[in-house]
Amino acid sequence: MRARHRELHRTDRIGWLRAAVLGANDGILSTASLVLGVAAAHATHNNVLVAGIAGLVAGSMSMAAGEYVSVHSQADTERADLALERAELKADDVGEHKELMAIYVARGLSPSLAKEVARQLMLHDALGAHARDELGISETFRARPIQAALASAASFAVGAAMPLAVTALAPAAGLIPFVSGTSLLFLALLGALAARAGGARVMMGALRVTFWGALAMAVTAGVGWLFGTAA
Repeated sequence: MRARHRELHRTDRIGWLRAAVLGANDGILSTASLVLGVAAAHATHNNVLVAGIAGLVAGSMSMAAGEYVSVHSQADTERADLALERAELKADDVGEHKELMAIYVARGLSPSLAKEVARQLMLHDALGAHARDELGISETFRARPIQAALASAASFAVGAAMPLAVTALAPAAGLIPFVSGTSLLFLALLGALAARAGGARVMMGALRVTFWGALAMAVTAGVGWLFGTAA
């Protein structure tokens, strides 16, 4: 008996990959920027470290809450659309069959074949066919609020721990160059890994993340320096 062929597509990763990359990138960037801003304001090494730890905890909780609320809103919309589609199928089965048939004709099937495909799919799972082909709701892209929240919080914490560890180990005199340099390296590696996992160009992914990270850290450090000078 032949083994069942299973193709592995990168779209299968899209649910957790987006949340994980966003969380890790935000963790590295926001924590490094916070540390640099506080350090540029001439705070003590201990105060800089405390600010970084507070940023890690607050950022992880914020990412979890934000992702959960956002993705849950998407899930609510999907449920509402499915409920509406269920009611339409009950009220006008023939009309829904014609609607599905028209979708397949628009995709290139002949009218006779589209009619038969729509008939068989609706006999098998009418709601599933309309959810997938009319509404664009599939199992791969289905909203998963808890998964997104946990992935974002965990990846943010991991990302934030990197510049925070450098902050704890770096000497006070070289804190700003150490944190900024290593954080840009972390961002470049993250951008490359994310691009590779998503099938994009690795170098472009690394450069894109590094550029915006450097800009954000420079602006934050500049603000900290200005407030530190004013004080």
